[in-house]
Amino acid sequence: MSWILTRSGRKFDLANPTADMVDPADIAHSLSMQCRFNGHTSSFYSVAQHCYLVADLVPAEDQLAALLHDATEAYVGDMVRPLKEEMRECARYNGTTCMYDVTEQSVWEAICERFDLSPVLPPSVKHADLVALATEKRDLMPSHPEPWPCLAGITPAPEQIHTWTPATAAIHFQARLMQLLNTTHRLRYVV
Repeated sequence: MSWILTRSGRKFDLANPTADMVDPADIAHSLSMQCRFNGHTSSFYSVAQHCYLVADLVPAEDQLAALLHDATEAYVGDMVRPLKEEMRECARYNGTTCMYDVTEQSVWEAICERFDLSPVLPPSVKHADLVALATEKRDLMPSHPEPWPCLAGITPAPEQIHTWTPATAAIHFQARLMQLLNTTHRLRYVV
C-alpha cells in the first residue's frame, strides 16, 4: 500500500501523487496538527503557524510559495533537520538516492502543479525560512550555548512569536491560502 487517507477522506498516493489529490483544507488541517521541532518547544507551535510566519517575511509575489513551502509535510510528515541530513549523507555514501527526498520531491511537484507554483523556491523564501527558524529558536526553544551552524549570520525577526492552538493555526493558514489564491497569486494572469 503506497497511499494515505487524508482528513477529507481523500486517498493520497505517495508513490504517484497528482495535483488532483492535493486539497487545501487537508494541508491546513495536517500542518496545524504537527508541532515543529518534534514537539520540543516551550508550547505547541505548528508547522502551519511557521509557514504563516515565513509568508509574512517575504515580498507579496512570493507569499504563496512561502505559505506552502512545507506543504509536503501534510502528506509525508515532518522530520528533524539532523535526521534528514544524516539520511541524505547515508544515501550519498552508499551511492543511492534518499527515498524520503524522492517521495517529498514528487509530492512537492504535485503541490506546485495544483497551485501553479514553480518547484524552485524563491531565494526570499529560503532566507525567510531561516529567519523564522532563528526567531523560533529564540522564542520557543530552551536556551543552549551551542550555535546552530545553519543560522550563522541570520537575525531573528523583531516580533516575538505568540503560539496558536491547532484550530487557530488551521483557520489562519487556510484563510491566508484562499486570500492568496484569489488575489496576489492570480494577479500575474491579468494582462
